[in-house]
Amino acid sequence: MNVVTRSPLTRWSTVVPVLAALALIATWGRDLPPVVVALVAVFLAGAVLAAVHHAEVVAHRVGEPFGSLVLAVAVTVIEVALIVTLMISGGEKTASLARDTVFAAVMITCNGILGLCLLSGALRRRVAVFNPEGTGGALAMVATLAALSLVLPTFTTTKPGPEFSPGQLAFAAVASLGLYGLFVAMQTVRHRDYFLPITTDGSVIDGEDHAAPPSARTAMISLGLLAVALVAVVGNAKAVSPTIESAVAALGFPHAVVGVVIALLVLLPETIAAVRAARRDRVQTSLNLALGSAMASIGLTIPAIAIASIWLSGPLLLGLGATQMVLLALTVVTGILTVVPGRATPLQGGVHLALFAAFLFLAVSP
Repeated sequence: MNVVTRSPLTRWSTVVPVLAALALIATWGRDLPPVVVALVAVFLAGAVLAAVHHAEVVAHRVGEPFGSLVLAVAVTVIEVALIVTLMISGGEKTASLARDTVFAAVMITCNGILGLCLLSGALRRRVAVFNPEGTGGALAMVATLAALSLVLPTFTTTKPGPEFSPGQLAFAAVASLGLYGLFVAMQTVRHRDYFLPITTDGSVIDGEDHAAPPSARTAMISLGLLAVALVAVVGNAKAVSPTIESAVAALGFPHAVVGVVIALLVLLPETIAAVRAARRDRVQTSLNLALGSAMASIGLTIPAIAIASIWLSGPLLLGLGATQMVLLALTVVTGILTVVPGRATPLQGGVHLALFAAFLFLAVSP
């Protein structure tokens, strides 16, 4: 992994997260005028770029697949905190926020990020090569978690509406957390080689063939700055969310679009990091990021929501509608056909991007 460690870039990537965090502290809980919202958006973009840089430093130090796991889990933990905070303070109008944001995260990662990575990798080397064993297991986990947490609530009958009963929600939370923990154990310990980048002839790339890994001290500093940058990303996204909600309402779009915009903002660091990895012929790393983020979004959000439901007074809508379930089914079927060969052309990337475009269009015009 080609990590830039020149002093000017290091200073930039150190200053920007701090400034973004200061902007978050200064604007938290306040009604912001348009000029300040624009300024916060600039800090938000800078924090995204800084987060990507520091994630790559940490990933270069710990190697794959641990590096992908660091960014995916870090982003998702803070995303979960954002969702829970908005739901506790938002009342009944946020009853479907968790569902909308998690479903948007699945569509963004499994179609948007995955499609961009396959397209980038295939255009560079004619075919994008990855390990079907690891990627197939990840896709199966995403499909299972999505069905348990987002599809079943539409069909259960204990409680009316697309809701789980308390017992059903507890089961889904324990099952999601247990499955995610099992996958992490397989990815990092027992079958780590299934998630390492491979060459076009199928040989595993274990280690980096470019710059030497950063020192432990540099990696720890980057880990701390990564946390600061991610907090700034999610916090500033929350700061601009009232403006987003007002714009969505003014345009006449459904309220679910708010969850889509929040997911797009929060997943920007992973999107940039995944595409950059694909352009460096690390397509497996890109897929680890994409599918790992989808799993983490479900596997960590549902348990957090189950705990938060103790304090939430309104309904908790988790079940998907018919249009969303069709998109999810198409995503799973297309993902299976993409993953099984272990090789992808620009065609597969284009198909996933078409599904992502359909998701965005139908979110705006259901």
